[in-house]
Amino acid sequence: MLQLKDLRKSYHVGDTVTHALDDVSISFRNQEFVAILGPSGSGKTTLLNVVGGLDRYDSGDLIINGKSTKNFKETDWDAYRNNSVGFVFQNYNLISHLSIIANVELGMNLSGVSATERHKRAMDALTQVGLKEHISKNPNQLSGGQMQRVAIARALANDPDILLCDEPTGALDTETSEQIMKLIKELSKDRLVVMVTHNPKLAQEYATRIVNFQDGKVLNDSNPFIPKEEKDTFKLKHTKMSYWNAIKLSFTNIMTKKGRTTLTAFASSIGIISIAVVLALSNGFQKQIDTTMSKALAKYPVTINQTATDASSVTDRDESEKNVKNRGYLTVEKDKMQESTHQNKINPEYVNYIKKINPNYANNISYQRGINMNLLTRSKNKIKRVQFSPISTSSDSSQAAAQMRMQAISATGLGSSVFPTTLNSSKSNFLKENYQLLSGAWPHKATDLVLVTDNENKLNINIIKNLGLKAKAGEKLNYQKFVGKKFKVVDNDDYYQKLPTGMFIPQKISNSMYDNSKTQMQIVGVIRPKDENSMALLSSGIAYSDQLSQKIIKKNKKSEIVRAQKKTEQNVMTGQDMNAREKKQMLQSIGGSTIPTSIMIYPNDFDAKDKVLDYLDRWNQGKKKKDKIIYTDMSRAVTSMTGGLLNGVTTVLVAFAAISLVTSMIMIGILTYTSVLERTKEIGILKALGARKKDITRVFDAETFILGVFSGILGVVVAWLLVFPINSILYSITDLANVAQLNPIHALILILISTVLTMVGGHLPARMAAKKDAAIALRSE
Repeated sequence: MLQLKDLRKSYHVGDTVTHALDDVSISFRNQEFVAILGPSGSGKTTLLNVVGGLDRYDSGDLIINGKSTKNFKETDWDAYRNNSVGFVFQNYNLISHLSIIANVELGMNLSGVSATERHKRAMDALTQVGLKEHISKNPNQLSGGQMQRVAIARALANDPDILLCDEPTGALDTETSEQIMKLIKELSKDRLVVMVTHNPKLAQEYATRIVNFQDGKVLNDSNPFIPKEEKDTFKLKHTKMSYWNAIKLSFTNIMTKKGRTTLTAFASSIGIISIAVVLALSNGFQKQIDTTMSKALAKYPVTINQTATDASSVTDRDESEKNVKNRGYLTVEKDKMQESTHQNKINPEYVNYIKKINPNYANNISYQRGINMNLLTRSKNKIKRVQFSPISTSSDSSQAAAQMRMQAISATGLGSSVFPTTLNSSKSNFLKENYQLLSGAWPHKATDLVLVTDNENKLNINIIKNLGLKAKAGEKLNYQKFVGKKFKVVDNDDYYQKLPTGMFIPQKISNSMYDNSKTQMQIVGVIRPKDENSMALLSSGIAYSDQLSQKIIKKNKKSEIVRAQKKTEQNVMTGQDMNAREKKQMLQSIGGSTIPTSIMIYPNDFDAKDKVLDYLDRWNQGKKKKDKIIYTDMSRAVTSMTGGLLNGVTTVLVAFAAISLVTSMIMIGILTYTSVLERTKEIGILKALGARKKDITRVFDAETFILGVFSGILGVVVAWLLVFPINSILYSITDLANVAQLNPIHALILILISTVLTMVGGHLPARMAAKKDAAIALRSE
């Protein structure tokens, strides 16, 4: 039961006050058809809006099923309109971009009715008004009478207690008006129907009660009702539109303006396109740099030498320091480079520590032991000495200096180097990753050797002659001349003879010396670097394994020459005095020490390199400075400089491109504001159906969300398509293939950024839409 008690409602326009409702008291039965008649401006529509919760009364009370509405909050009025009231308007107020059945389901969307139940109720309501066969049509495909029937079906779908009709036949012809009135009278058997009309004939013919209004007051009532005191049986179910329903509603609206939506999305995606292209180029160039740096990492391994430079002790001159006064003298200072020289105490314990490094971080380690092997080879039944000149890395660890030493050695003899030891054979193999096998096989045994050429398959003539082969400059030699070539390693005791003076000299070579040797080596393959950028640590000439070095050292460690050298500070071959360092080097050269002259660790990749450095740093923890082992990481400076430069350029370009994103955000705000103006009546309809302010905001936020996602996807797709011509142009200029590469993660992030910025730009207009007055919005065109 609905009761109005002493209702007052006034409108203020400047100094003018209009009393639309002036102390109105009237009660309605639960089932009756009430027609409210009166001239224009008498307050009929205001009464209907107040009863429907579209407008607020100034004083008095509206009581529904014993419940006073004086203390209703905004959300309570929203729930009241959704649960208890159904509206039928003169102009139908259907949402044009929704189908008939979607219009009928709209109020139930706010009630949280399940999709199945929603569809069933809508079908029942449309069947009740005779429009079951038209459910798939849009409102503009119906006649005026049919659209009014859809409006009635929408009002009935939520089964309201009160049906409010505002001039329901005002826009219809006589015949259609009578049909609608008959339908409304039939509906009044189950609920209260309150109809505002200017047509007294229709009111007298169909209404069960007529109330005449004038100047905001009730003039007369044909069938007044004096209710008894009623208990509060009113229940409110608060409304809530789901995000999914908001998205569907906005999507159907957007699809009615495909052209404008596409142009807007493209305009707002320009910033995304710019940033995506910049990131694609940056990503591609970074991959190129990473590839180059990976090769540089092989060229510049983490190196541990017996003599190292302590970079922390090298101090640069303070450029800001002023000149001191000339006092007639100078001050002698220590050589800073000498101060920075550090002697690494590499011992067996440290070597074992290195061997335990995780193969997942560094699977290849090279040990240079500085041993001169006693080599013989047979060529045309003639025995010849072969001098392997081992390459050891000194305190000067630069790659250029190492290459110069290699060239100097190969110019005088048979250059040689030790290839890295692979810790885990199932993982990366240094030789196979960095070198190409030209002929023969890869080494497997400790006594297997490989012949290393340069990238152009060239080998120094002195190396070829030292192998016992005749050759002329420019001559082309078949690989088979080298593969299978054998060498013998002669033990120290068989190779050196002791003079009566106690000195040692090499014995005269002979067939028996060659034949008695039990250690035979053989060249099993010819290799070269895979390309000009590949690791080129191995010098041209013979390369052998560390296992071979250790095997020879093990045999010679107890030889007579080694024992004699350990007892004296003089060189047992030249008689010259030696210091401790020179003695150490001499012992290493004749096989008296297993301690490496240098260790080179090859990290598997850049991330693994940091793990390797952490592992090396752990050895130094808690040790005094003199006992620490200092390593050299030549790749660090190169990678940090190059990576930092690219990141800086990328940041600047992205910042410039981001300006267009801000412009896009402003444009989306303007577009959303335009959409708010275009959909003002829709806002009124939604509020009449019980939509909260949050729901209205959600609808427009959903629209900007769709636009943002669409703009982001469009921008990413366009940027991806632009990658192909960009790569083609770059290839023609730089010979670099596939430089621009759009990272899928970057693409997803850009779509997210586009969505967020678009929603931020459109949220303010969405809030403005939510604050619109429902009654005023319904009157807009």
